Amino acid sequence: MLNVTFLGTAGSLPTPERNPSAILINREGEMMLFDCGEGTQRQMMCARTGMMRLNYIFLTHLHADHILGIPGLLETMAFQGRVEPLIIAGPVNTGRLVDAFKSVCYFSRNFEVTALELEPGDVVRMDGYQVEAVETVHSVPSIGYCLSEDMRAGRFNREAAVALGVPPGPLFGKLQHGQSVEVDGNIIHPDQVMGPARPGRKIVYTGDTRPCRSVEVASSDADMLIHDCALADDLAEWARDTKHSTAGEAAGVAKRANVRQLVLTHISSRYSEDTSPLLQNARIIFEKSVVAEDLMHLEIRLRDE
Repeated sequence: MLNVTFLGTAGSLPTPERNPSAILINREGEMMLFDCGEGTQRQMMCARTGMMRLNYIFLTHLHADHILGIPGLLETMAFQGRVEPLIIAGPVNTGRLVDAFKSVCYFSRNFEVTALELEPGDVVRMDGYQVEAVETVHSVPSIGYCLSEDMRAGRFNREAAVALGVPPGPLFGKLQHGQSVEVDGNIIHPDQVMGPARPGRKIVYTGDTRPCRSVEVASSDADMLIHDCALADDLAEWARDTKHSTAGEAAGVAKRANVRQLVLTHISSRYSEDTSPLLQNARIIFEKSVVAEDLMHLEIRLRDE
């Protein structure tokens, strides 16, 4: 199971339809939050995602619309009895941010909150996957994130195993777990009965950024690219000045990276009633594009299911 819930999809300011930036990823029950705009904990309640299994908050940068939900989320978890530690990861000065929240906010919490500052290329290893910091281009120090699962074992060829004299049962399991087995004096190796290794799933989230080569490289063959899309293409100059991306620019990154799906987020309030210009701009270049909506839920399935 790998699920993505878009808790907040607004650009800079909240609107009646959109909360500021926040994306929740649930992988096999492990939850991590990417950015935490104001009101995120209420959005989690509305989406019924839960929050007590949240282990990490990954921040792309420290602009207010990406961080102001942190104090409220921490306090809500405290009131719900959380005792497990929480890590807030992000670019330079994330530690100062966490210290500032601790110094100016009264917390009733009984759990530890620690900061982890990352630079592009730094990797946070998890069980079966990793989250890598990716260089982005914004008006303040910023990073994006690439969540990538480890390679999976190839498919087990039962017919080949039987032909080699391996009886069905425990020896099948050993071969599937990479162990050689002995049958009638012969050694059977896993590569004789296992297909080629299969890739896991990959998600890239840019946060606020101009289109850049580093994101394109990180997104190569990704299952999902979640890209900044503050403006339509007719406001390309404004996007350049504010270090954001247009829909067409985001779609260009997705096309060059050969991703399976592009999700446009960080939507300017000028499109609060009609996001069709963004979708039209993107789909001219990359057909598999969608505009994120608050509380939208997407499941990423393994490619060979």
